[in-house]
Amino acid sequence: MGGGGYVTAVVASRTQQNLFYARTDVGGAYRWNASTGRWVPLLDFVSEDDVGLMGTESLALDPRDSAVLYVLAGTPYFSNGKTVVMRSTDYGATFSRITDVSAQFRVNGNGMGRSNGEKLQVDPGNSNVLYAGSRNNGVFRSTDAGASFTRLASLPVTTTPNENGISFVLLDATSVANGAARRIFVGVSRFGSVGPNLYRSDDGGATFTPVANAPASVMPQRAVLAGDGNLFITYANGAGPHPGPDSLTPREPMNDGAVWKYNVAAGTWTNVTPTGLTTGFSGVTVDPGNPQRVLVSTINTWAAQGNNWGDHFFLSTNGGGSWVDVVQRGFALDTDGVSWIGENSIHWASSIEFDPFDTRSAWVTSGNGVYRTRNIDATPATWTFAVRGLEETVPLGLVSVPGGPLLTTIGDYGGFRHTDIDAYAPVHTPRLSSTPGLAVAPARTSVVVRAGANQIYRSADTGLTWTQVPAQATTNLVALSADGSTLLLTDGSSVTYRSTDFTSATPTWTTVTGLGNNGARPEADPVNAAKFYAYDPAAGRMLVSTDGGASFTAAGALDSWGAPLIRAAPGREGDVWVALRGGGLARSTNSGTSFSKLARVNSCSAVGFGRTMSGASYPTVFIWGSVDGGRRGIYRSTDAGANWLRINDDAHQFGGPGNAQFIAGDMNTEGVVYMSTVGRGVVYGAPVATP
Repeated sequence: MGGGGYVTAVVASRTQQNLFYARTDVGGAYRWNASTGRWVPLLDFVSEDDVGLMGTESLALDPRDSAVLYVLAGTPYFSNGKTVVMRSTDYGATFSRITDVSAQFRVNGNGMGRSNGEKLQVDPGNSNVLYAGSRNNGVFRSTDAGASFTRLASLPVTTTPNENGISFVLLDATSVANGAARRIFVGVSRFGSVGPNLYRSDDGGATFTPVANAPASVMPQRAVLAGDGNLFITYANGAGPHPGPDSLTPREPMNDGAVWKYNVAAGTWTNVTPTGLTTGFSGVTVDPGNPQRVLVSTINTWAAQGNNWGDHFFLSTNGGGSWVDVVQRGFALDTDGVSWIGENSIHWASSIEFDPFDTRSAWVTSGNGVYRTRNIDATPATWTFAVRGLEETVPLGLVSVPGGPLLTTIGDYGGFRHTDIDAYAPVHTPRLSSTPGLAVAPARTSVVVRAGANQIYRSADTGLTWTQVPAQATTNLVALSADGSTLLLTDGSSVTYRSTDFTSATPTWTTVTGLGNNGARPEADPVNAAKFYAYDPAAGRMLVSTDGGASFTAAGALDSWGAPLIRAAPGREGDVWVALRGGGLARSTNSGTSFSKLARVNSCSAVGFGRTMSGASYPTVFIWGSVDGGRRGIYRSTDAGANWLRINDDAHQFGGPGNAQFIAGDMNTEGVVYMSTVGRGVVYGAPVATP
């Protein structure tokens, strides 16, 4: 798909050419491979239990050893808020140490303030010393390369009203004495009216004092030290990257900010904000060979940017005395084959970085990916959407159409029609934003419906063209009868509506009875257009309709709190499978009247079907779960669940099926399987020849 999610920072190595890392809010961390021009994912080994670690808060590179990488990761609403510091000694290919620091401090890779500067830093004088800023308990230090951490009680900061805590930690390499940096700067995500938001230590963290005369009406976002002893700091009136909730006191509108220069030796401040601008600033970088050459980015600014509206970037060659608006001077976009990005802009530009070894080149991050220019001095400067290998969409739906394309729906950008899963695909047009609803009529596969943002579109040609469906009901989820004549609309928790004339200009909608407020998601029988099924997770029962979805009645009993997304075996009437999470996997062959469990399946979060394999007589079954007490993963059965084969390995767990909780086989290619993730897009596997 290409990008699609928020890349919160690019971190450049100053010791090894062409070594760059990217962190994302929900899709893990990546390393740039300059020889292939692709990003390499580093956290695909993360298990389903640890899915929260896909939210990466900060990255740190060891300035004394280019192969060493640290990752600070955690997400409060996943994995019980588990927070870890990971250490790699092979550029992130593997992580030899993962230290659980949850009992001491927490982070939030997908929280407000994820746009801020790096909270994790390696001491330039001692590779064993590591500093970590937290959201709830100040700053911590490790003296054993991340194996353990101790809180710096000398810094009088714990949490902040916006719960972002520390916005950055910065160590001054010129202050190294006796094998450790003596000077440390710490940014705090709060207004000066709440408390000091910039601290300084000149004794290696033994004591911290507020920096006098620091700007108080805005919050520090990022900071960088120039070679001439000046500290450049960007500010905005919020944690960012967008306005905070109105419930915050004081409010954080994220519509004002500044750029300041602080002379470290003299302790003096100079306002170097580009003239006439009242907007937030975030990204800041300084040419390592020329301390007068500084590049900054706005954030949450919607100014003219080519044919769109987004952030601007400003270049100074005199230490901030004057600036050139790089975007206004001339902006060109190279989509690199990702057609959908041409309708979007570079926005939430939290991080902007010179290439330390070629400072004509620069990277900038965005809410939809990462961009790179080879020559920032050019007019126009061309910004390439540099996301090959970086997939950070949040999948919401997927259908493989027999004899047709693969259709996907995702968060934020709608979804795609794929005729080649190894090529960038066109986006669904007209576009929706987040699109959780997607259905194909099982026995009339040209008919497709998608829904999101309280809008519904239908297609009669497998998604080539779309027509809007008028509906009074608010809806997110859809189901189509086998013959495509009946459409059910639901939000999955309250009311479901039905129409048998949804192709007309003024469809008639009636309320479906028998589903109630139970989170049930209707699934059509693939053969009989009069039948629909829905699993009631709270009551632990199957609900069945035999009147085309007009009403549902209780049928077979099941375990409670299984996965609401049930599946009917293609081409078979009444063959229904239900993933029951810790309760395993259940199957009915009598249209939901009764169920039996598959004895060998211990747990199952998702089930789906693919093309029947050669020599088999039943569609291929795929699950995310565990079999015979084995490790949780992706399993395949070609004999209706009698036998199973695990087809992924521990290095490719992707955090499990994420938000959408789906797994689905390809209906046109034997053995190909797709799975949703929390933020790594749709992952797929294909059979390979055995040695």
